[in-house]
Amino acid sequence: MLLPLLLNLWSDDQGQDIAEYAVMLAVILVIVVGTIRMIGSNANNVFSQAASSIQ
Repeated sequence: MLLPLLLNLWSDDQGQDIAEYAVMLAVILVIVVGTIRMIGSNANNVFSQAASSIQ
């Protein structure tokens, strides 16, 4: 009874697809958050330099 259950779980690919999508989503989120932080930091520097030159 246990062997057919284990064989069924081993051959089931649906969980693997979900895990692959979760990994892809995590990678995309890391890239997006990193890009936003980098752009935000650069924008802050630009505005600070502009404010310093105005004063």
